[in-house]
Amino acid sequence: MKIATILGTRPEIIKMAPIIDEISKRSISQIVLHTGQHYDKEMSDNFFRDLEIPTPDYNINVGSGTHGKQTGLMMEGIEKVLLQEKPDIVLVQGDTNAVLAGALVAAKLHIAVGHVEAGLRSFDLTMPEEINRRAADVCSQMYFIPTEESAINLLAEGYSRKNLIITGNTVVDACFRHLEIAKKKGFEEKALADLDIENMDNIITLTMHRAENVDDEKRVTSIVEALKELDDMNIIFPIHPRTKNTLKNFGLFDELNDLEHIHIIKPIGYLDFLQLTSLSSLILTDSGGLQEEAITLDVPALTLRYNTERPETVTAGGNILVGADKKAILENVDKIISDKEFCEKMKNAKNPYGDGDAAIKTVDAIEEYYNDGLLNITAPEDIMTSFSRKMTQIEEDITVSEFEKKENALIHMLFDGERMIFPKDDLNIKGMMISYDARE
Repeated sequence: MKIATILGTRPEIIKMAPIIDEISKRSISQIVLHTGQHYDKEMSDNFFRDLEIPTPDYNINVGSGTHGKQTGLMMEGIEKVLLQEKPDIVLVQGDTNAVLAGALVAAKLHIAVGHVEAGLRSFDLTMPEEINRRAADVCSQMYFIPTEESAINLLAEGYSRKNLIITGNTVVDACFRHLEIAKKKGFEEKALADLDIENMDNIITLTMHRAENVDDEKRVTSIVEALKELDDMNIIFPIHPRTKNTLKNFGLFDELNDLEHIHIIKPIGYLDFLQLTSLSSLILTDSGGLQEEAITLDVPALTLRYNTERPETVTAGGNILVGADKKAILENVDKIISDKEFCEKMKNAKNPYGDGDAAIKTVDAIEEYYNDGLLNITAPEDIMTSFSRKMTQIEEDITVSEFEKKENALIHMLFDGERMIFPKDDLNIKGMMISYDARE
């Protein structure tokens, strides 16, 4: 078996590192292809070495550009590699243009696609990431899903539960794995020296890069006004170059940079940033991945967005959506800092993304699919049978798998009277409302 992994951005590399490592441990043949979507120093071979994973076998160096141009160049380069390497499955992660390009090319070449972190939905079609993740799911055969809630999103869209594997999120594996590597570097002492901060109490780590915030003068001004009033905190702000330019254009950068409690620094390396995150009192962010890392590291998060494709972090209690609302930002920061009980509740929120074994579950599933011949994509030889879609209340003691065998059916959704439930094989469904396909 040969596995090809396609990477394009720093978050993809970070989250796929545990899977790449697990594949290597099992001596499975693999290739790693980097699209070069991000091409700064952080994406150099040193970054892969820092994470203790192999450097990419291929880099097609597409660089930046419009969505159409960038995706088209990626597809051209990925196609050449896949035709040459002929992998059994292509793994893509998340929702970037590299994910869209890799999934489309592999599907067109009749190569199985495994989508890691499948099923996330913000339900905001103005976000390019939402388009990418939905398109990748259409192209995939295996769905490695972080939570039951994300699995239910896919069930609601008509995907077969047989292809949905709830693994947890590799962000947990990555945080635990990479934090150990980061600690070797002694970032705490480095942070204190470089930032001239007497202690690491009341640290807020801030990230802000999304266009819906930084390109909207009203929103970004409201956020800045809130930051100015948080003068009893130490705010560390590794600033994205595009964010810096936008703040300058709106006349906000200099007044923010002149404040003693705000430490604007250049973007720092991932391992340093992970260590900084773990030392923070709270996180202010509009990032998706950082919402996951914060709850994994037991750090309260306030998300500067009005929606999130990580709603599980909010439901669990470790994350609060505050949008760009100055009042909401200030009130929630104050509550986290001043209300010890509330803060501890956020810190101790149960992580919805698992225990750190997502990589093992992912590779286990791939090996099982390969051994069962389920990665082979061929034209059907049997005449299609008809089926009818039905909904019924179950009154007998029977499990999901027993019902499917008895009725020659495939269950899609379960409702227990209060919530939708993922239909696991051994789940007793007595008293539940179910929707299913019945083969005729």
